[in-house]
Amino acid sequence: MVHFLRSPAFRSQIPLLAGIAAYALAGTLSVSTAFAQMSTIEKMKSGAEHLVAPFGGKTDDKLTEIMPFSHQVTGVTVTETGRIFVSFPRWTEDAPISVAEVLKDGLIKAYPDDEWNSWRNARMGEVSPGDHFVCVQSVVADGQGSLWVVDPAAPNLDKTVKDGPKLVRIDLKSDKVTKTFAIGPDVAGPASYLNDVRIAPDGRFAYLTDSGSPGGLVIVDLSSGKAWRALSGDASTQAEKDVVVITDGQPLKRPDGRPLQVNADSLALSADGHFLYWKPLTGKTLYRIATDVLQQAGTNPDAVKGKIEKVAEVEPTDGLWVDKSNRIYLSAIDENAVKVLEPGGEIKTLIKDSRLRWPDTFSQGPDGAIYVTASHIQDSPWFHPSGWSDSNFTLFKFMPEPAQEQGRSSSTDK
Repeated sequence: MVHFLRSPAFRSQIPLLAGIAAYALAGTLSVSTAFAQMSTIEKMKSGAEHLVAPFGGKTDDKLTEIMPFSHQVTGVTVTETGRIFVSFPRWTEDAPISVAEVLKDGLIKAYPDDEWNSWRNARMGEVSPGDHFVCVQSVVADGQGSLWVVDPAAPNLDKTVKDGPKLVRIDLKSDKVTKTFAIGPDVAGPASYLNDVRIAPDGRFAYLTDSGSPGGLVIVDLSSGKAWRALSGDASTQAEKDVVVITDGQPLKRPDGRPLQVNADSLALSADGHFLYWKPLTGKTLYRIATDVLQQAGTNPDAVKGKIEKVAEVEPTDGLWVDKSNRIYLSAIDENAVKVLEPGGEIKTLIKDSRLRWPDTFSQGPDGAIYVTASHIQDSPWFHPSGWSDSNFTLFKFMPEPAQEQGRSSSTDK
């Protein structure tokens, strides 16, 4: 029976089974508020596809589903106390929520409140962009009681909304915004797209990738609020022209034939905060640089010259994560997989699952479990003009393998 379920003959019948399951689900499906914005037909279709998906491809028992969403999810972060937050970008729709907390009852709640989440593209002239979430890309808990929100303020990856780009700090005890760091046009210009962020362990600096044009790194002094760019336009922060992003065995292209070209995107910070790792999404080279050099670049832009290190040759990736043992987790877009780069240089596949379409963002919980979102970018209207080809946006988690004891190297080793 198991062999039949995995056979091409069975997989060819999945669309029919999905339709049958949709009718069955119609009378029984219980819909949470996370699905409140979907039509009845969309709910049944999504639920049916989700029901039969495990039979249509390879699944991994180590990957546990936490929650499905009715809107495209990109960011996820887990706090030191186990609270889970997610973010929804305004890429292909005017998302009703930008930042949400995942509650224990399986629902989501706008965070920190409804007002911060009240921006709508349809009435952008009525809402101030400086104190509302315009197009949130990522959320990161710093382990010290704060949640950080990156808002590139560029809906549909179009030009930035004036006065919109910002980094927002929220106190997790009071659930209130305590500081908004506006990123001015001299740092986040019209073609900018602030992507991800990491906070220094001492809380003094924030490091971001800018995957817009030109690609680069952005550093924010959290004491003064001053921000500056580093490696802007450098080869290390630009898409590699000879690299092609592959999904489902085919080059990923827009309907007009344009390939996906994304600059500096993936970002991670070593456990001790001494090194920042990054790579272009459309690229195979993983780089790092000492964070003290990036700090110096605020007054001496030439400080970064000759200081970039090539760490490894990998593949096109989106999310990066460095654990306490300095293992680097990689989202393998083409393989619906999660891999890990060991400190000794070995790359291992940890998870490979057909449900993990476009593994996007990682976060590690207090119990060591790693959370990852499936954002389904390759299934989006960007590449399918008729609409989403698969909209099973989901948050998963898995427990990583114990760290290897041989070949261990410190993040500060040269």
